[in-house]
Amino acid sequence: MPDLLLHPLTLRGLYLVAMAKAALRFYNPRRRASGRHQDAFYMRTWKEAGEEIGATWTPLRDDMGELELDGRRTRVVGNVSEIDGPVTLAVLHDKPLTHKLVSAEGLPVPRHAIFTTKSMKVAMQFMQTISGDCVVKPAGGTGGGRGVATGIRTKGQLVRAAAAASVYADELMIEEQITGDNYRLLYLDGKLVDAFVRRLPSVTGDGKLTVKQLVEQHNDERLKSGAGMSQVLLTIDYDMRRTLGKQGLSLGAVPTPGRVVTLKTAVNENCGADNSTVTHLLHRSIVADGARVAATLNARFIGIDIIMRDPSVPLRESGGVILEVNGTPNLYYHYNKKDGATPVAVPLLRRLLLEDRDDASSGNYERFGASSKGEVSRV
Repeated sequence: MPDLLLHPLTLRGLYLVAMAKAALRFYNPRRRASGRHQDAFYMRTWKEAGEEIGATWTPLRDDMGELELDGRRTRVVGNVSEIDGPVTLAVLHDKPLTHKLVSAEGLPVPRHAIFTTKSMKVAMQFMQTISGDCVVKPAGGTGGGRGVATGIRTKGQLVRAAAAASVYADELMIEEQITGDNYRLLYLDGKLVDAFVRRLPSVTGDGKLTVKQLVEQHNDERLKSGAGMSQVLLTIDYDMRRTLGKQGLSLGAVPTPGRVVTLKTAVNENCGADNSTVTHLLHRSIVADGARVAATLNARFIGIDIIMRDPSVPLRESGGVILEVNGTPNLYYHYNKKDGATPVAVPLLRRLLLEDRDDASSGNYERFGASSKGEVSRV
């Protein structure tokens, strides 16, 4: 008897539903308003960073600008700069390839498998080898947690997660869900610029409102604050439903007063107040591991996501892994953290408009922060 869950028509129907939901989110005027706040944040951030180094700022459109200093120009759009080339970015946006390259350097990555909606049995077989939960995500071309679903353990959950992820990419990835906190380490030419720990997005029950109403209320607060609370709105998606289910809740549940409800396991939609600086807490070997990742991927400006239980010990000792790398790293949370801003756009623009020129004239092309003794420095 055929497996109806894996039947092409079942998958096609779930895909169409997920596509319709994604389209509704895309055209939602509240999401567009949030996007305008995000654009304004980046335009202000680049302008202020340019002023810090004496560069002239010229806006080109709502989300793009040009900076010029002593006849040298560079352009930025949103969180994207010109520091890394298109080939490097193509590698960084390919999750299976980055896992392969990082793993070849002896650095830990999650156990994983690559599949499509036409090869679901590959994902099924992988899931059977994992004793705990799995994560399903697009294998490339996305960011911000789009299409990611966590807490996957059954065939039905896998099928729904795969259909949702396939909205964003044909090739999908299933990987072991690692226990620990989520850390973002930002590197510029192999030197650690900033690092922070990211707590999961949550709301607090009042005994009256449902989880869905609490989410809507929280999104109202985010919109009213402009870019003051978060760069994006909370999205009701399969990851939210799975995360709520793990707590015995649903969108229609009414949490008791004071109960903190974790909304998502994918951390991308949290608030700035959920994050705090940990640069001073990182074990030296973890800082060096990040520099090795940057060098291996030939990436000048890179955000490295690490899952680990204890940042004060080597990565493997805490069961940690290199979760993902980001070639166009988000700058927002470096400026919006519980313990204050780290103006990371300043050293980036200094490198683009000043120091690269100095390196070229002096013949100094050592970019990845490793001395002759293998030491890694920070900026």
